[in-house]
Amino acid sequence: MVKNQFTIITLFPNAFNDFMQTSIIKRAISKKQISIDIVNIRNFADNKQQQVDDAPYGGGNGMVLQALPIINAINNVKLKRPNAKTILLSPQGQQWNQRLAYQYSQQNINYILVCGHYEGIDERVMPYIDEELSIGDYVLTGGELPAMVIIDCITRLIPNVIQHQSHLNDSFSNSLLDYPTYTRPEEVLGMKVPAVLIGGHHEKIAQYRHQQALINTYKKRIDLFKKYQLSTKDKIIIEEYKASLKKSKRKEK
Repeated sequence: MVKNQFTIITLFPNAFNDFMQTSIIKRAISKKQISIDIVNIRNFADNKQQQVDDAPYGGGNGMVLQALPIINAINNVKLKRPNAKTILLSPQGQQWNQRLAYQYSQQNINYILVCGHYEGIDERVMPYIDEELSIGDYVLTGGELPAMVIIDCITRLIPNVIQHQSHLNDSFSNSLLDYPTYTRPEEVLGMKVPAVLIGGHHEKIAQYRHQQALINTYKKRIDLFKKYQLSTKDKIIIEEYKASLKKSKRKEK
């Protein structure tokens, strides 16, 4: 029995065709580690034209998804999966992050992902929604891309989908960004792989990677860096990095 089941309620079922046939997602489906079902909102329209949107009451631009087709779609899924958690992909929701991805990947809960579109959905759908999630502070044309992002994030963290070691050092897993990585050839356009990575000394490599992760986070995401609990050695690494920056600036002058 598949423990991690995703049902996507959407206006655009074909948007997920390539997603389900690619890379880790395809393998996870074939191994029955996850399942993805697609439900077309238009199948629950109450008219021959399968129209599921209308103009907003009170006036305004754009169209609003009607309540009843979405409610009926959710209820139909819950006939088979009564304990499924219903999530609306919305810019108004809680912001998705790696911590939430870990939580969701460990829960073995069935998920119903509702993809909004147009100017939003009729507010009367909200009593049927357990949680709203957003993948960032920006607006997309619909919830299809956020649904893919969330399924991808959760799937790769499900035990045995990928090697456990592969995501231990993921960016954001411990409030640090990942360290820089390299592969063959050893030199590209005069740029060489750091010697420590070639030497085969595992302890030195681990130290180097931690050092680079600290510096990477300090340079690119100071907001994350401030959340990280620095050890005495970490503080020395950052002070040395700051000193090297000052030295470089003096040379430039």
